[in-house]
Amino acid sequence: MTTRQRSTSSSTDPPVRREVVLGVDTHGEVHVAAVISPLGKSLGTECFPATAAGYRQLLVWARKRGTVRRAGVEGTGTFGAGLSRYLLAQQIQVYEVNRPDRSARRLLGKSDPLDAQAAARAVLSGRARARAKSGDGPVHSARIFKLAKDSAVKARTQAINQLKAVLVIADPVLRERLSSLGNRELFRTCARLGPDDGEEGESAVVQATHMTLRMLAERIEQLTGQINELNQRLTQLVEHHAPQLLVPVGIGPDSAVTLLITMGDNPERLNTEASFAALCGVSPVEYSSGRRSTRRLNYGGDRQANAALHRIVFTRLRHDPRTQAYYERRTQEGKTRREIIRCLKRYAAREVFNLVRPVSLAPAL
Repeated sequence: MTTRQRSTSSSTDPPVRREVVLGVDTHGEVHVAAVISPLGKSLGTECFPATAAGYRQLLVWARKRGTVRRAGVEGTGTFGAGLSRYLLAQQIQVYEVNRPDRSARRLLGKSDPLDAQAAARAVLSGRARARAKSGDGPVHSARIFKLAKDSAVKARTQAINQLKAVLVIADPVLRERLSSLGNRELFRTCARLGPDDGEEGESAVVQATHMTLRMLAERIEQLTGQINELNQRLTQLVEHHAPQLLVPVGIGPDSAVTLLITMGDNPERLNTEASFAALCGVSPVEYSSGRRSTRRLNYGGDRQANAALHRIVFTRLRHDPRTQAYYERRTQEGKTRREIIRCLKRYAAREVFNLVRPVSLAPAL
């Protein structure tokens, strides 16, 4: 091929577009986007409505400045959830970005464009490494159900405490009649109380007490029904989506749902079981200085997932012979109870990760 032919063919090749990084500071009504170059130079900032049309406009605007393959988004589980799902559907890697640290804000100031640029730079530098959850499958459905269940449990506990507080100051005759009943029978009896249950000519206070007890008991029964229905739906989701999680000792539906929510609908975003352990707050943190070399507990991560692993470990300590034998062996080696439980939680996290994450997606060793 001649030199002229080579130059002619090269001129017909499409120009190579540079890759840029997108950063978004999310809010309830609007999102502020920023695009930076691979060298960290700001290429522009713009504000878009937090709507489906706004998401499309944002991506079109960003792609005019280069090829977008990575994006850093603040609040991928809250205000940025819709945008994150849209970007993931467009084959863009979305990373969860925490707010800038206080020292950076003191030096650079605080504004939405600056926060958007900081989100993009966090992805560019590698500080933001947590991939966003897709939020488009059964695990996200479980998350919504669990949100409703947790609020119902909290409201029921509050109603029970209020009902028993009213009984403490109730008329002695009524209090003595109800004090010997168990919770279930107590709530049923209070739900049947009416304005005519007391003696004739009773005071307005007694009538108010009866009405309050009846309303609180009805509320408790209603919330109990909602909790039972949500528990049934959550159990069905686990049995259909990840039945293998219910096979090991100590993992019940509630703990399984909590851990699945932590992993998300796209568990492949977690590269290793160590990343999942860190996400659950069960990975030890180096805490050494001088000649002292030690580790401390990880106080970060998802505390609900950490609590689920804690429940699994303590259930196994009561019922699993293998866990009991391990506990005895490590005790003889001089380990403290806290250290052994920390190790068991780490093992449980590894087991859950290997059960949920597709084997075909696991990294080669």
